[in-house]
Amino acid sequence: MLDIKLLRENPELVKENIKKKYQDEKLPLVDEVIELDKLNRAAISEASDLRAQRNTLSKANGPLFGRLKKAAEEEKAAIQAEIDANTAKVKENDARLGELEKLEEEYAARIRAIMMVIPNIIDDSVPLGPDDSYNVEVQRFGEAVTPDFDVPYHTEIMERFDGVDMDAAGRVSGNGFYYLMGDIARLHSAVLAYARDFMIDQGFTYCIPPFMIHGNVVEGVMSQTDMDAMMYKIEGEDLYLIGTSEHSMIGKFIDQILPEDSLPQTLTSYSPCFRKEKGAHGIEERGVYRIHQFEKQEMIVVCKPEESMDWYEKMWRMSVELFRSMEIPVRQLECCSGDLADLKVKSCDIEAWSPRQQKYFEVCSCSNLGDAQARRLKIRVKGADGKTYLPHTLNNTVAAPPRMLIAFLENHLRADGSVSIPAVLQPYMGGKTELIPKK
Repeated sequence: MLDIKLLRENPELVKENIKKKYQDEKLPLVDEVIELDKLNRAAISEASDLRAQRNTLSKANGPLFGRLKKAAEEEKAAIQAEIDANTAKVKENDARLGELEKLEEEYAARIRAIMMVIPNIIDDSVPLGPDDSYNVEVQRFGEAVTPDFDVPYHTEIMERFDGVDMDAAGRVSGNGFYYLMGDIARLHSAVLAYARDFMIDQGFTYCIPPFMIHGNVVEGVMSQTDMDAMMYKIEGEDLYLIGTSEHSMIGKFIDQILPEDSLPQTLTSYSPCFRKEKGAHGIEERGVYRIHQFEKQEMIVVCKPEESMDWYEKMWRMSVELFRSMEIPVRQLECCSGDLADLKVKSCDIEAWSPRQQKYFEVCSCSNLGDAQARRLKIRVKGADGKTYLPHTLNNTVAAPPRMLIAFLENHLRADGSVSIPAVLQPYMGGKTELIPKK
């Protein structure tokens, strides 16, 4: 959410940013919110004047009552008339104040509703384009190897180890769920444990957050469009299942004033994640690629504004280092303007190589949200000069194993059907150096 001052002082900048995001239908909202802001400020000013006038009239009546008691009979009528006139004016002001206060509430609610959908100002370095087909590959890490044997679909690989049961999950929960079994389930947990320790070694504090959050936190961390498409609501309660632990981790700081010397806050969190995943998806998104429930290790940073781009660079590079340590080739893909969620200033995906598909697919997403979440959630920092300011927030996937398992199994599959275990994961797999298929 933008600062209302920016719209007052530089509406053309905001409009140009909307155009860069290919959301021209939102352009009229800028003029609408500016007009509403003028009306709101006029109402606030008038109300302030009326309150001052009311106080003056009320104070004036005090001495008049004193004079009335002591006045001669022929003076009392004039004094009483003055008191009555002041009292009538106070009542008139009160009635108008009631109208103005109602207007202020209406204006403020409408202004907030509009400001919640006007996109954040994107960084100048973001490539322009209407959709993800305009995302730009920046760099590759590791050699994308194509084996000289056919790589089966990931669920077929898992089934050779008796490692997945989609049919049973369908009977129990429906489409978009899974049972992981045996060595595949253990591999899933090993990746999460290794990712946790990897981030702790980077100096991040490990955290297990709440898995349900209030509606005002949801509204603070994401756009309404994303909320409707992703979040499951608990019936009859003001609680939502988190779609990622970023939601509750950033929410941890709601309505807080942080001392400047506590920054940066660097946290890595484990959680299950729950997503509606609305819409139809292609054949490559069967199996455990796009699902309603999964587990994830996340990283979030709350920092000074001038440090956020440095942290953005550090965070996506941590993802690259993690994947390369597991011998998985990856690339960095810069997200274009039209592919950025409204709160994001800048974002990139880390994509893993799929030997079966002969292409890369997303496994991590790193985002700098500027001060948008801090403004929505009223997170402030108290500087050395005693003044408060809004921090910047960032988030990045460390590892989301169901999708990461696809990349892992495809890149470590051997011709005989076995799967090699890289050295960094072997301690988490009981010392195993490979997985041997049962079928």
